[in-house]
Formats: sequence, structure tokens, C-alpha cells
Amino acid sequence: MPTVSVGRDRLYAALGRTYTQEEFEALCFEFGIELDDVTTEKAIIRKEKHLDDDGDVDGDDEVIYKIEVAANRYDLLCIEGLARSLRVFTGTEATPKYKISPIPRDSMHRMYVKPQTSQVRPYVVCAVLRGVTFDEARYNSFIDLQDKLHQNICRKRTLVAIGTHDLDTVKGPFSYEALPPQEINFIPLKQEESFRADKLMEFYKSDMKLKKFLHIIENSPVYPVIYDSNRTVLSLPPIINGAHSAITLNTRNVFIECTATDLTKAKIVLNTMVTMFSEYCENKFEVEPVEVVSHDGSKTIYPDLSCYKMEVSLSEIVGPIGISLDETQVVSLLNKMQLQAESCASKEEPRISVSVPPTRSDILHARDLVEDVAIAYGYNNVPKSKPKCMTIGGRQPLNRFSDKLRAEVARAGYMEVLTFTLCSREENFDMLNRTQDVNKAVIIANPRTSEFEVVRTSLMSCLLKTLKHNIDHPRPIKIFEVGDVVTLDGSCDVGASNNRRLAALYCNSQSGFEEIMGLVDRIVKVVRAPHVKFGQNYYVPTNEPEFFPKRQCKIVTSDGKQIGYLGIVHAEVLRKFGIPDPCTFVEIDVEALL
Repeated sequence: MPTVSVGRDRLYAALGRTYTQEEFEALCFEFGIELDDVTTEKAIIRKEKHLDDDGDVDGDDEVIYKIEVAANRYDLLCIEGLARSLRVFTGTEATPKYKISPIPRDSMHRMYVKPQTSQVRPYVVCAVLRGVTFDEARYNSFIDLQDKLHQNICRKRTLVAIGTHDLDTVKGPFSYEALPPQEINFIPLKQEESFRADKLMEFYKSDMKLKKFLHIIENSPVYPVIYDSNRTVLSLPPIINGAHSAITLNTRNVFIECTATDLTKAKIVLNTMVTMFSEYCENKFEVEPVEVVSHDGSKTIYPDLSCYKMEVSLSEIVGPIGISLDETQVVSLLNKMQLQAESCASKEEPRISVSVPPTRSDILHARDLVEDVAIAYGYNNVPKSKPKCMTIGGRQPLNRFSDKLRAEVARAGYMEVLTFTLCSREENFDMLNRTQDVNKAVIIANPRTSEFEVVRTSLMSCLLKTLKHNIDHPRPIKIFEVGDVVTLDGSCDVGASNNRRLAALYCNSQSGFEEIMGLVDRIVKVVRAPHVKFGQNYYVPTNEPEFFPKRQCKIVTSDGKQIGYLGIVHAEVLRKFGIPDPCTFVEIDVEALL
């Protein structure tokens, strides 16, 4: 959950009154947030630098409140939105009405989008905050909100990147283009010399903050870039803004642009930025629009600060909570949560019309209204009641059966291991002498490391890796795992299906083939499912690349269905995993035995 750090005294000033810590904790609980920690700026710096409590550091002793908020409440990620929400909740302020400046369309700033941007980041949305008054605290909050949005809804700038500029230093109309990096030259923020875009990537690979964003565009043939009419670079999204248009404490007019791969997220981010800081504009809560002209000629005006309407019956709201309220009470509770509600006439049961403001992008369904009413009513005030039907929870049959198999294999002298479901492509395919089957395996689109590229389709590589890391243990080494493998499956709604498997590995100076066969015989003997029948000979020769030829077989039921396979692991596979001794491996489909 995101945590917002705010100065206690500044927050109390914004709320219009002071609280004791206990009173403020109670207010946070009532509003559905939590006061997570109370600290000071000096204590935060000491913690970051790993200094003792008496270490001398810069900073002041202002009390800092760290407040934990819901991940989807982007309007609470700064002191402006947090204080505003609490003022509305406590009834000291009405929900503000956000509006677009009534300027003629011909007078609007324009952003022209070139077709090449579709290769890298196809969308851009813009707005202007006119007549802003910054001080140091407001400026820091403005920058901090951008950082929190980048980490949260923007998914570390992969979905959306925010650029803010001093409008008085640039000249419209603006253009959003995508050019080869060799053609882009500008002075980046906090630098004094000009860089070519490809050289800039090399320069920032040593920057602790920016290097983690370079991968988003560095391998693209074209880089996104925003110019003004004088060909001055405003920004190279999603990496860095230009130094020419940097905002300062003296900035009066702020131009905001958000480039994105997800247009819906971009609109939410832009709305959040302008609604939070439009309270510092000369005309409070008023935002100047910008017209975005697409390369196909279509024109769209941003931001869209209109409220969208929802109409919900009274029973849909109070029913799930388990309380009895009339429509007037529900309307009052919704208004406390910045949702402009009113009762509407209906011949049947009462209905409530709700206008959802642009700050509440988390309201998507009637159930979201139920949650807000429950928060405003107070969870502690909801009467306790017994459920109408009583049920007793139990374990799933598959999990219960898996535990019985675990116990049986453990009694045979095998030690259980737990491994990651993700592995590398090489481990899942090449190191097992298997061909890469992209029609079967679930491939991770953007893996964090090369070790987590694919969801395993077998437990074999995981057990061999475990053996490699424990190769110094005395022989024999007998390990097993009961876990899931995942394969693509078009019949499932998520496109893939899990399959529970049992795998065991025996390693000794000799292959131990008879040891693994004895384990399989024991499992076959103890399984009592009436639909799973084994004939006298349930071993059938097979030819899998990970095993020695003629030293392997598959396990089949009496009707010919394969439920597993076993064999002596091929010497080439053992060499790739760095294992010097012979090994025998078995893998069984647990779900086929259930």
C-alpha cells in the first residue's frame, strides 16, 4: 500500500484545526486510511544513511506523519488531496467543482501528434495550470506527487510518463514526435551541456534514479520527443525533461503533458495532477484545456473533468453492508466521500443518482459505492449478526490428496523441497534436451531477470537445480516436490491451466533405477481411486530426450492413459546442470490419480 509522508503542522493547518495523535489516528481509521508511523525529517535521513540516533545530519525536527492509503486512491497521494478529502469527510468543506476554462477553441494551445509515435508511445494528453502560486512546500508536493504516480498507476513510467514545464519559457503549438536518437539533441534537466539522445542513454546508466527507466525505450529504433514551435525540446519521455522548460518556484503557468501506452491511465494521471494543484491557480479549481491533434486529423480536448453518472437502487447499497438506512442518509454518507449524490424519483424502490468527480477514478461499479457508504457509516457501527446459512470450511480434495502423497513419499526416505514456479527458458528447454515449444509454455513478457523467463512445464529442472546447489551432501540424495506446472490452454478463461505434479529424484554412485520404480510401485499400490485402474504391467517404453534411450518408460493405466514417466537422466543433461553422479527421475500427474 502506498505511504504518503506529510508534515504534521502543515497538514493540521490545511485541515483548519489541530488534533492529538490519538484523535488523528481515530480520524484516519474512520476515513479508511491509517497513520503508519510518526517520525521527523532528521530521523528519516539517519535511517537512509544508516546512522546512529545521535548522528549529526541536516534537516529539521518537524514531525512527519506517514499515512498509508489505498493503492487505487490516487487523489490521496499528496497533502492537497488528502487534506481536501478529510475536510469534506468532516463536513468543513463542500466537494469542489472542477471546471475547464471557458476559452475559445482557437485560443487553446495545441499538441500535434506525428504518426511515428505509434511505434513507441502512441498517446499524449495535456493541460495547463494558469496562474499557479508555488512556495517551497507546494513545489515539493507537486514533484512528489509525480514520483508517486510514476511508481503506482504509471507502473514505473512504462504505462504513463508525466512531464511538467514552465509554459512561459516555451512557445506553442507543440509537437509530439518519434525520431531516431541520433537526430535528438538537447540539454537535459539539471545538466549544462547538450546530449544526443543515444549518448544520453549511456550517460544515465550510472544514474541511480534514471537508469531503471532506460530499458523502456533504449532498444527502440525511434525515441519519443516533444518540441515547441521553436524546436526546443521539452522532454524525452519517459526518461527526462529538458532543462530549458524546467519549473521553479517562480513558475506561474505550468504545461503538463503525459505520454502513454495506455490512454485510459494517461487521462487518470492528468486529471489527478490538475485537480490536486488547481487549488493554487488564480481561478481556483479551473484548468485550461489543450487540444491534441492526432496524425489522422482527429482532435480531442484534454483534460475531461466531467462527472459521470451512476444510478443505483437503495437496496444495492445498504443490502451488502447489512444496515438499515433511508435514501437521505445514504446521500449524506456518499457526499462525505466526495461523491455528489441525490435521491431520484422512482415508482418502485428508492434510487440514488451519483455524480462521480474526476478525482475518484476508483469508482467503477455499484460495489465501490457500497464500500464508500460503509466507510462513511463506520465499520465499527455495523451491527454484528449471524449469517443466514452456516458452512464449515474445508481443504480442497486436490490439496488433501497431495498431502497424503507427500507423507507417503517422505516415508520412503525422500526429503521435500520447494522451488520457484518460474525458471529460465534454457533450464526449461535446452538444458533438458527439449525443443522450445512456445505453443505450450507460458512466456513472461517482461521478466525482471533471466532466471524468471518462463513458467515451468515440468518439475525436472527445478529438482536438478536443487541437487546442484546441494551436491556436497552425502549420497544417496533423495528429494521430491509436489507442485504445479503451467501450460497454455485455450479452453480456460485465462488462457492457461495449472496441473499438480509429483516429482522425485534419486542421486547416487549408481543410477538407482530400481529405487524410483519401487517408489512408483508404492504409489500405485496406495492409490485407491475407483476410476484409476492399473494393469499387471503399467510400464511402457518411451523415448524422451532428457533420459537415456532404453532406460526410460512411461506409466500408464489399464486403459492406456499416461499419468507419468521415469528414467535415468541423460549424461548430457547432468553435465549442463553440473551434476557428476547418475540420477533417476520420475514425474507423475497427481490430478490423474485423484
